[in-house]
Amino acid sequence: MPAPPRPQKTPMDDLDCQMMRRALVLAAEARALGEVPVGALVVRAGVVLSQAYNLRETLDDPTAHAERLAITLAGRSLRSSRLDGCTLYATLEPCPMCAGAVLQARIARVVYGAADPKAGALDSLYRLAGDRRLNHRAEVIGGVLAEECGEILSLFFQERRPSSKLLKD
Repeated sequence: MPAPPRPQKTPMDDLDCQMMRRALVLAAEARALGEVPVGALVVRAGVVLSQAYNLRETLDDPTAHAERLAITLAGRSLRSSRLDGCTLYATLEPCPMCAGAVLQARIARVVYGAADPKAGALDSLYRLAGDRRLNHRAEVIGGVLAEECGEILSLFFQERRPSSKLLKD
């Protein structure tokens, strides 16, 4: 049974909004490639270390989520598997795989746009980043530019899945 919803922190901090807007541009690039439009950035002290968008279809790789790719690239940039002091920005609440990558990388903070009621692992279905049974925890802020982040996803899936409301004889 999913955990009861917790109040969403939605500080419209200038840096958080600025970075989420950059993530939305990346999501639009993914959409143009026919990928699920999710964009992600890893930032430390206001400096973008990496950015990525979904490439599952392009790479034929089910693990090629924007968040995981951005985390991998940030690790390479820092020449470290630990991303202490970093913030992950993602247009969609990370799934269990990506939330696991956040914890393995020791990312301090995750800021996401749209909640994911079907696969969200930070607030919606699970709260992995706050689970005291795990070695690492991360601060989670959801709902930053949620409307814009949700809209690009909704439009993508509306285009992909045309209405099934067919007239029946």
